[in-house]
Amino acid sequence: MASIKKRADCKYRARYRDAAGREHARHFARKVDAQRWLDGITASVAAGTYTDPKTARTTVAQWCDMWVAGYATRRVSTVRQARVHVAQIKAEFGAMPLSAVRPSNVRSWTSRLRDGGLSESYVYALHARLAQVFADAVHDGIVPRSPCSRRTSPGPGRQRAYAATTDQVWALHAAVRPQLRAAILLGAFAGLRLAEACGLRVTDVDFMRGIVHPEVQWPAEPLKTEISRTPVPIPASMALELSAHVAQIGSTFADLVLGASPWALERAIRAARGKVDGLPPGFRYHDLRHYFASLLIASGADVKTVQARLRHASAKTTLDTYGHLWPDRDESTRAAVEAVFAVRNPADSVRTQPDAR
Repeated sequence: MASIKKRADCKYRARYRDAAGREHARHFARKVDAQRWLDGITASVAAGTYTDPKTARTTVAQWCDMWVAGYATRRVSTVRQARVHVAQIKAEFGAMPLSAVRPSNVRSWTSRLRDGGLSESYVYALHARLAQVFADAVHDGIVPRSPCSRRTSPGPGRQRAYAATTDQVWALHAAVRPQLRAAILLGAFAGLRLAEACGLRVTDVDFMRGIVHPEVQWPAEPLKTEISRTPVPIPASMALELSAHVAQIGSTFADLVLGASPWALERAIRAARGKVDGLPPGFRYHDLRHYFASLLIASGADVKTVQARLRHASAKTTLDTYGHLWPDRDESTRAAVEAVFAVRNPADSVRTQPDAR
């Protein structure tokens, strides 16, 4: 419902009611301007891009606070990470109305973040969070469209995983204090992630059959996906070392294999990596998982086997991360083509030889 009425002061009052029955009005000096405004409203309704003018003035900071409150139903660690991202978003866009943020603003923001020294992967994660926040605002009808798109995305900035050598792994194993040596084994020879290793319970390890059953992550949260809970086989020698380790610290940490928090373990890795020749300054506990992948690939394991042991959701993730570690197949493909030429009909070979005359 919409109408234009001339007032006593010779101004034109244009008004309409939205789907919720709320009235919206504006005053114009000319009737043509009032009609143009109503036509724009009608077009946005027909296109499905109409937003309430009052809610369109919601600032990014106000919406982020509402968004985080609704996001709080997820895992504690997931919400904590979201809050860190949202703090960065509010610092940049907080005072701006949602409707005022443009793609150019988003591109400038991500460029400044990169220039400020943040890693490409972290800038990509911040952009993805901003896109998520705006997508929910669009779904809620607060803004007609999101300023985030593939054009504004800075790119994931994938880097090749660093795979330590076997000598470096054992040197790191010797460099950490004895209570944490089992952590090196779990990362390098079972591929457990940092929080998984710290949250591993004694009951999650079948020492007799040599199987690690990842079920929870630090402090005691269930793993997110079914594939993450895939059992990991370990050799008998490693099972014996883990059993001896548990027996040694059992009086203090009866239920956990390690009895160390992720922060304590990561600090220990940082302190020990400087004692190992060749390890880069940024070497982390997660890089032991990369060593595990390289070990499996070097042993001849195929993509699906490596995917299963690393508990990746898809083989694409495995190939994207470790594809460069598989050996070069140039010679094998050259030999395959050569085999075809070897069984070629001799008569055909003679006909295709250049004329010797």
